Amino acid sequence: MRYFFGPEPALTRVLFIESGSRSLAERTLPHLQALWGLEVQVDLVTCYAGAPAGFADVFRIADYGGRPGQQRLVRELRARGYSSAGMICSGEAIMTKWKWMIALRLPAKVFIVNENADYFWVQRENLPTIRRFALVRGGLAGEGSVRTLGRLVLFPFSLLFLILYAGFVHARRRVRMAFQ
Repeated sequence: MRYFFGPEPALTRVLFIESGSRSLAERTLPHLQALWGLEVQVDLVTCYAGAPAGFADVFRIADYGGRPGQQRLVRELRARGYSSAGMICSGEAIMTKWKWMIALRLPAKVFIVNENADYFWVQRENLPTIRRFALVRGGLAGEGSVRTLGRLVLFPFSLLFLILYAGFVHARRRVRMAFQ
């Protein structure tokens, strides 16, 4: 992730990571082309079969399985010299590990697209927006935050209770088997 502290880069070539529903990517591309111009080439990383219209090159993660495949994909993407990379963060658990791995390993400015096809750059000036976005995605904003924090506090006690209960049941079974 480059340009975290700096301005937006000159857009020459953009990588779009389709880590959400296909309809969201199809809605986002015309919006981005209207803002940036049609001369900006937009490539796509996806897990879906087929390619939506408007994207120049398509990379399917099914073609890059395992750690060697991930490294090969990152090498190919780095060689293309993307100035920026965008990824969908819409609350759907699609390509989560892939999108963050690519975003962290590419020397490109990253922007995040939400479920409304709006986007914001990952940069210092947007830290309040990023913080709010992360809190909402983590369930720590609004009325659900109390429930989420309660679950986090109760989790160790619940786990301890289940371990003790399983140990008690297995110990009782062994005692019964020993006296039969």
